[in-house]
Amino acid sequence: MRGLVERWGRIGFALVSSLIWALPMAAWAGSVDLVSGPGPWIAFAIGGVLLLAWLVLLTRVGRIPVSDRPRRYDLGRMTGSERRWNAALAVFGIGLIAWLNGAATVDWGVLAPSLEAGRLGSVVLAVGLATFFVVMIFGIAISWQRSSTAYRRRLAAVEPAGRLKGRRENGGKPVP
Repeated sequence: MRGLVERWGRIGFALVSSLIWALPMAAWAGSVDLVSGPGPWIAFAIGGVLLLAWLVLLTRVGRIPVSDRPRRYDLGRMTGSERRWNAALAVFGIGLIAWLNGAATVDWGVLAPSLEAGRLGSVVLAVGLATFFVVMIFGIAISWQRSSTAYRRRLAAVEPAGRLKGRRENGGKPVP
């Protein structure tokens, strides 16, 4: 665990390790109204227990020392541009997940006959859903690219020792 925290930083580790509980909860949310019986509720119980385990894990992560170096998801060191593009990335990612969840859990058999009949409302709905999907994919791609560019700019502004470029101490001489 120490190696992963050192590699990704505390925030990055928390983001990745949140999959511990998020995946069982997503399985529950996607199946609770489609599957009868205890199966979905077992997934919910597993997700709840793993959520508690994740919260305990996060309390331990705060005590692990990490080296002072730039990391992609270090909230304290992010520039405003990085924060904005990462927020956009999260919004588009959540939108895509919502679309996928809807696509997986809705009975689309009801829509097919009205699409075949060429009903305007059904066609508009299908085009709207397809447009939403494409916008989410392009939004993810663009915001990821812009976030990466902002991160590279932040890295370029930091010397290998972790100091800001151009920072002078010691009577105007560069800091060793």
